[in-house]
Amino acid sequence: MSTSQTAALPAADHRWQLPGTSEQWLVWVCVAIPTLALILFFGYPLLTIFWQSFVLFDGTLGLDNYASITSTPGLITAGINSLNISVSTTLVCLVLGFPIAYALERSTILGKPWVRLSLLLPLLAPSLVQGLGLLFLLGRNGLLYRWTGIEQNIYGYWGLLLSDVFYALPQAIMIIQAALRNADARYYDAATVMGATPLQQFFHITLPNCKFGLLSAGFVVFTITITDFGNAAVIAGDYRVLATEIFNQVSGQQNFGMGSVVGIILLLPALLSVYIERVASQKQFGGSSENRIPLQPAPAPGRDLVLGLITYLSCLAIWAILVVVIFASFVKLWPYNMTLTLANFNVNISTGYQPIWTTLYVSVAAALIGIVLLFLLAYGVRNLSGRLAKAVYLLAVLPVGVPGLVMGLSYIFTFNDPTYPLHWLYGTALLIALCNFYHYHTQGFLTMATGMRMVPQALEEAAACLGGRVRHIMGDAILPVIAPTVLAVFFFLFMRSMVTLSAVIFLVTPELNVAAVSVMHLNESGFVSQAAAFSTIIILVVAVAMLLMRALVHYVRPNLSAGMH
Repeated sequence: MSTSQTAALPAADHRWQLPGTSEQWLVWVCVAIPTLALILFFGYPLLTIFWQSFVLFDGTLGLDNYASITSTPGLITAGINSLNISVSTTLVCLVLGFPIAYALERSTILGKPWVRLSLLLPLLAPSLVQGLGLLFLLGRNGLLYRWTGIEQNIYGYWGLLLSDVFYALPQAIMIIQAALRNADARYYDAATVMGATPLQQFFHITLPNCKFGLLSAGFVVFTITITDFGNAAVIAGDYRVLATEIFNQVSGQQNFGMGSVVGIILLLPALLSVYIERVASQKQFGGSSENRIPLQPAPAPGRDLVLGLITYLSCLAIWAILVVVIFASFVKLWPYNMTLTLANFNVNISTGYQPIWTTLYVSVAAALIGIVLLFLLAYGVRNLSGRLAKAVYLLAVLPVGVPGLVMGLSYIFTFNDPTYPLHWLYGTALLIALCNFYHYHTQGFLTMATGMRMVPQALEEAAACLGGRVRHIMGDAILPVIAPTVLAVFFFLFMRSMVTLSAVIFLVTPELNVAAVSVMHLNESGFVSQAAAFSTIIILVVAVAMLLMRALVHYVRPNLSAGMH
């Protein structure tokens, strides 16, 4: 799910209201509970970041943290490096992503299901797995060196660029695909009748029609890259970026004030890029016609050959990164003893497999809390109107612009404060689950709101006219229609919680750790094969969850259709 899949703002007109005071109270309760939770677990913690940025090292207040930005060469370098790597990754993803999306939507290349499966692979693992796989392939002890003797220094800018590209590329492709899918065949038929060549049609119809999709994809990639911590922690080496700088300021130097300042610096471009992306996506998807005629791609051997080569090579690279990590998890001692073994799955850390079980618990909790609160909020906003509905909607979509590191840091400041009423949550798995949920709150809410709009209003009115109470309307009219969406949101939150790193890096403790952080610590300690083993387990769990989600959604939809008929 990407932020480009935006739901329209709630209508300002007066909608049909369920009859009776109790039904109206239900709407207000459905809005009030999730909104209060948003304030407690997102709004207030975010305000603490701004407050802490004025707190100096000795506990006093002042502007010294901001004044020291210009006198801190490492911070300036990290900022320049972050912009450099983010812009570079964005350009590469657009240049590479457009032909792949074009191949999927406008060509007749073979193996499109395999390509789509390949593009899902980076979503099955923490972002740092991309960096880990590149080290196994191209590092000083990688397969390339062992096979050819060519030594590569993959650490630094180029390694981080490659890992970020392969991590962000699938999301860029999905957005560009949606833009290309919006095409109307009648424009191309008219252009053909007027004598326009395929090349002229491409430059005068295709590119102008998907320009907002390209812009949207670019800003999504930029946001993902500038806020990513996993790849930078594994493969950046001495190439300092803002994400690692926050971690160093907070965990290394215990300078929470400067860490907050860096967080705000990281927050500003992320918020700006999200705003521009949302405007672009609304223009892109708002301008399509419901009566459009889908474009059917015609065979063109030369075009399909070029697009096929670009697509297949990119997918093979994605597979190579993932497969080498899985392979390394079965190697006795990478790269010196390549004997296959299961010993790496007997991890040499004091907590053993506890981080895996903790991650499963956290992910299930985040998903369960998420579907309940998001369902209530989507239902409430659907039945509200005017400024209040728009204000609640705006609050619900704001979390998408907050980097995971900033979210995690805000949770430290908020819940580690003994005066805060919810201080008892600090150091618990439940707090990590809440952090994960609100990190991905926007995507879940937009999806749930879209599903809620699919519920026929006439169906609710019919249930109400037949004397059905709230539980009957919910159970017989709303839940059956929105069930596939609820399942999709549940598994989305579960899978993202399984692989997220940046949002929880500050919330783990020696007694409470999660799988993605364990992978990072194992890699830092030199246990690369065991880090690969942990990664393989995460990939397996998320892959099973994805397959289960697809099976359940396919099961629910036919039963839903049969029940409605």
